[in-house]
Amino acid sequence: MSWWLFIPTLLPVVVLSVWPLLQGVYLGFTDYTLGAQSRKFIWFGNFAKMSSDRQFWSSFQIGAVWTVTVTAGVIVLGMGLALLLNARLPGQAVARVLVLIPWAIPPVIKGMIWRLIYHPSSGFLNGFLVSVGILKSPIDWLGSFTWALPAVIVVGIWTGLPQATVVLLAGLQTIPEDLHEAASLDGASSWQQLRHVTLPLMMPVILAVSALEFMWNFNSFGLVYTLTEGGPAGTTRLPMLFAYEEAFRYGNIAYASALGLAIVLIIGLALLYSVRSQFLSATKAAA
Repeated sequence: MSWWLFIPTLLPVVVLSVWPLLQGVYLGFTDYTLGAQSRKFIWFGNFAKMSSDRQFWSSFQIGAVWTVTVTAGVIVLGMGLALLLNARLPGQAVARVLVLIPWAIPPVIKGMIWRLIYHPSSGFLNGFLVSVGILKSPIDWLGSFTWALPAVIVVGIWTGLPQATVVLLAGLQTIPEDLHEAASLDGASSWQQLRHVTLPLMMPVILAVSALEFMWNFNSFGLVYTLTEGGPAGTTRLPMLFAYEEAFRYGNIAYASALGLAIVLIIGLALLYSVRSQFLSATKAAA
């Protein structure tokens, strides 16, 4: 009888999450297009099309570069920031608040802010670089085939840095200070303490944050869409942007659903690999 009490909570989850997910999986195995009156079950036809779709594999390669670069940048810089915020430096409390500001801004607003910063004629970045003599003339950062992806990656790292820093800082604060003091008494330098004490103990946290960042970055849409809409000429078209275009620009709902399912499977495999790595790390530490 007590199961009835869960219905008000479970109903919105089923209606708004589970049912659309199942519907999307089903559509991925059909030939449904936007506005069509009927659909036919074609089994793995969309996935066969995907395997030979050069545009999909191009977006997948771009997404892989974006995901790996942004995730690595967030982890490395986040760890550095976390170490600084964990040190007893003046203004520590204010710095911990300031590092959260990018996290509090919605993705679309972040994209609009950075579009203004990157603006070729009136943007702050070009104005500063030209004024100090680094550039002779302004660069169209988001419209350049060479610079569009690196420029978007910088924004991605800036966006993901706050949450990674906070989680890594929390992990650092769980490490007993006695271990660092013992290492210091044994003659270990700061670098040696970081390498042999801090990083090994932080590895489970780093792996967890890396897995989450990988999932979020590979699934990115709003930020990059606001910045470039996948341009110029697809140089920043991530997999989710490609799926969006297939669904809402060309009306290929079934193919877009298959693309979404493939992305979910990739993210799921990455999560399983992370869980396995953490389990092996914990088993090794316990032994």
